[in-house]
Amino acid sequence: MAAEKIFLIGLMGSGKSYWAKKMSKWIKCAGYDLDDLIVMNEEKTIAEIFAEDGEDYFRKTESKLLKWFKEKKKYVLATGGGAPCFNDNMQWMKKEGVVIWLDESVEILVQRLIKEKAHRPLIAHLDEAGIATFLQQQLVNRFSFYQQAHYRLGSDEIVESVLKKLIQKHVA
Repeated sequence: MAAEKIFLIGLMGSGKSYWAKKMSKWIKCAGYDLDDLIVMNEEKTIAEIFAEDGEDYFRKTESKLLKWFKEKKKYVLATGGGAPCFNDNMQWMKKEGVVIWLDESVEILVQRLIKEKAHRPLIAHLDEAGIATFLQQQLVNRFSFYQQAHYRLGSDEIVESVLKKLIQKHVA
């Protein structure tokens, strides 16, 4: 399977945006963050979209923007954590390119997110234990979608070297 379209999925804090930027430099292509594109297009934060327009509107907008990438040739796209779970997005991404699940442990995610929770509306009001509970529930709800990814990189793997090998294997 040769692919020049790479989709990164996973829970919030798993490093999707970070790795999309890094990978796009390695393979000399554009790197995108789907949530950032939604914010730019809608001229509202994601929290504002949810509050003013509802989750259904957000998910439809997310899916529409995701599928806009069909016309693009080569890119790395960091999706939002819920993107694979709605509107057949996971099936579409698998057909279009390579899907990589960044499956970081909840413990590591909590340590990352506790420092930036003020910028994350879904967890801004939670303490460490609350963030852990929230993430565990998210994982339960999303696992059946995430596990469909072509690759699953866990926290015990050396992500950078594995991603470089995947790039060598899949990108012309």
